Amino acid sequence: MRDDLKSRRTLIAGVGAGGLTLALTACGAGGEQVSSAATGSSTPASSAPAAQDAPAAGLGAAGDVPVGGGKIFKEQKIVVTQPKAGEFKAFSATCTHQGCTVGSVADGTINCPCHNSRFSIADGSPVEGPAKQPLPEKQITVDGDQIKLA
Repeated sequence: MRDDLKSRRTLIAGVGAGGLTLALTACGAGGEQVSSAATGSSTPASSAPAAQDAPAAGLGAAGDVPVGGGKIFKEQKIVVTQPKAGEFKAFSATCTHQGCTVGSVADGTINCPCHNSRFSIADGSPVEGPAKQPLPEKQITVDGDQIKLA
């Protein structure tokens, strides 16, 4: 029985190492050909980051962000605020205290439901703890009525 258990562990370790080797091979380095084991095809590997070539991602309509308030885009983990008419700011929606996603924007603050940290809609700075660090700022553009990640 003991030899059987040892054999299973050896088999599992070998399969895991083989999968890791396959994954690392598939990643390839800039300019190399990367082969697909499933299809047998080869395609050039790109050394440029994909995000550099991608167009700016649209978040939504500027009209959806109230003056003196904001809107949370949960999927993108971003909160967009409008402290003054026509002035848009964007911050990470991840609370700097323990990583919860902020839950609301009201009364001039971005509010975390986990431990009641509150952040300024103007600059993301903590207004009420326990968070001590500001929400990291994100770059956005407003093109017409559309808010996009820069």
